[in-house]
Amino acid sequence: QVRLVESGGGLVQPGGSLRLSCAASGSIFAINEMDWYRQAPGKERDLVAVIESDGSTWYADSVKGRFTISRDNTKNMAYLQMNSLKPEDTAVYYCYAVLRTSRYSYAKNYWGEGTLVTVSS
Repeated sequence: QVRLVESGGGLVQPGGSLRLSCAASGSIFAINEMDWYRQAPGKERDLVAVIESDGSTWYADSVKGRFTISRDNTKNMAYLQMNSLKPEDTAVYYCYAVLRTSRYSYAKNYWGEGTLVTVSS
């Protein structure tokens, strides 16, 4: 059984910073990519950042230059450093991973349950 657990959300003032963490646990052979999505109230879930197994990254235009995604392959962890936060960054942030549970298995998608980030004065 694979689990993704996010942590690090909370209330922060505009211009502040937060660091989100995503811990993947369970029977994991290899993680292809780890992503961060977010869903604001009344809106669809949007892709925020991607990090591939080789370390290459992608960011949504709305967060480029402010957010940094990273991962620790030895710990099956992903992180999202969020700087210069704006009220429009308020959302539930979800961790997403594409991974294999064994050498011979197909890659499958997994979601965490989310962590709330509120940017407000």
